[in-house]
Amino acid sequence: MSTSKRLFKYAMFFKKPIFIGLILLTLAVFTDLAGPFIAKHIIDHYMTPGSIELEPIINLLIVFLVLAIATAVLRYFMFIYLQIGANRIIQKLRKDVFGHIQTMSIDYFDNLPAGKIVARVTNDTEAIHNLYVQVLSQFVTSFISILGVYVALFILNVKMALVALIVVPIIYIWMIAYRKYASSYNHVVRTKIADINAMINESIQGMTIIQAFKREKQMKDEFAEMNNEHYEYQRKLLFLDSATSFNLVNILRLLFFVIFIYYFGTQSMTTVEVITAGTLYAFVDYITRLFGPIVNIVNQFSQLERSLVAGSRVFELLDRKGEAVSEESIPRYEGNVEFENVSFAYKDDDYVLKNINFSAKKGETIALVGHTGSGKSSIMNLLFRFYDPQKGKIMIDGKNILSISRQSFREHMGIVLQDPYLFTGTIETNVSLRDPRISRETVEKALEAVGGERVLKNLEKGLDEPVIEKGSTLSSGQRQLISFARALAFDPAILILDEATSNIDTETEEIIQHAMEVLKKGRTTFIIAHRLSTIKNADQILVLDRGEIVERGTHEELVALGGRYETMYRLQAGALN
Repeated sequence: MSTSKRLFKYAMFFKKPIFIGLILLTLAVFTDLAGPFIAKHIIDHYMTPGSIELEPIINLLIVFLVLAIATAVLRYFMFIYLQIGANRIIQKLRKDVFGHIQTMSIDYFDNLPAGKIVARVTNDTEAIHNLYVQVLSQFVTSFISILGVYVALFILNVKMALVALIVVPIIYIWMIAYRKYASSYNHVVRTKIADINAMINESIQGMTIIQAFKREKQMKDEFAEMNNEHYEYQRKLLFLDSATSFNLVNILRLLFFVIFIYYFGTQSMTTVEVITAGTLYAFVDYITRLFGPIVNIVNQFSQLERSLVAGSRVFELLDRKGEAVSEESIPRYEGNVEFENVSFAYKDDDYVLKNINFSAKKGETIALVGHTGSGKSSIMNLLFRFYDPQKGKIMIDGKNILSISRQSFREHMGIVLQDPYLFTGTIETNVSLRDPRISRETVEKALEAVGGERVLKNLEKGLDEPVIEKGSTLSSGQRQLISFARALAFDPAILILDEATSNIDTETEEIIQHAMEVLKKGRTTFIIAHRLSTIKNADQILVLDRGEIVERGTHEELVALGGRYETMYRLQAGALN
């Protein structure tokens, strides 16, 4: 389905205010076009030499004034109804886009900068908003005006009306030619706006690194290059718009007036037909009114093209396959996990996991260790179903996880990240995530259980302490404890701890270690750890290398084995001493 048809389909969701607006617009156009006929009637019947009659002139002028006021009132309400319709359409479109983003797989966000996604939801939908308000009203007003003018011209003079029809195919060809060039320019412009948004977002997120390494000038130069390219294509659009706007319409208008003067001049000299002053006035007025709407249509070409390009970008996002968010709830599973010959690649056949086999029973703690790129995080991604394996299967309590919807499956899983993410809100809302099932009392108990009061006691407002984006005003230990309390409050059957102690000081680590022990009770726990001292009590340690499990066992067994794990542990122990 084309972008135009899909935009029309969205308009039909709120057709009532739009149709009311268009009806009011139609009435406004016809009340406006009645003016020249009234003027013609006054000139031809009541303003001839020796027969000026004031009373009917005054009556007709009153009608003229009433029609002018009616036109203004109708246009006022027309604008309101079209704005209401357009705002509701964009409200629904933005809701649909944002809702669809929630269903996208993690690889979509891994491969596309956040700023580009933001541009789709904000900038592009705003351009579509202009389509429904600005372009739609101007096009409909202009088309109805042109139609009304042609009706009036045929009433006044059929031959000249037929000549005036030449304008229609000229405008159509004009529009096709314009879109041929404008479409490619607008695609580049919209893409560059998204790139600019992405770069601004990235620079804000990484401002500490930029300033710490004195990369301000480099970032400024890169931004300037991107901004200049955007400017160049905007300039091309400006020249295109200037070449196809008022100037060409003015040439058409002058050409038509030459034809008009020639026609009526020769008519008056070669025929006995008398052309009244009122007819001349009305004809000139309508010809002027014919080219006014044409100018409006031509001037909207650029906005129309921008809106269609923006629409194509938004629908491109909506067309990407997502997974509907399931509201289905399943009973809390035991947490017995089994990987059977699992192989996984992020791209094509470049496997980062190869024939992974292991099992974890309810309540056990499984630790994953290995050098960077060994596949630890990939196993977690598969377990959380951020990705699915190309080969093999993952079982929970003997059931293939692919047979369970992602949302239902994750309902009984918890995760604590190396760099925990906090949302704008309060301490309480970051623990409960505004889930109505988690009371304030549950939040308090969760924080108390993980030792959070020792770190959070100095916060003035306690649980109601404001948290800004990413929790940047809190220490790494405070953020980590909040994320531990969050996981505990949701009471997961399977818990994933991803480098949970790597970014904190030694004193806070003791608190975190206590929190980890509290969290692990009764749950199947997976720990990704660089500090091998933190996983001595794990029931099973899996040593990974280049996507394969090369060693497995308890801490004592692996140290006694004298392999990779023993070497890693000895090096860390030596570094600590």
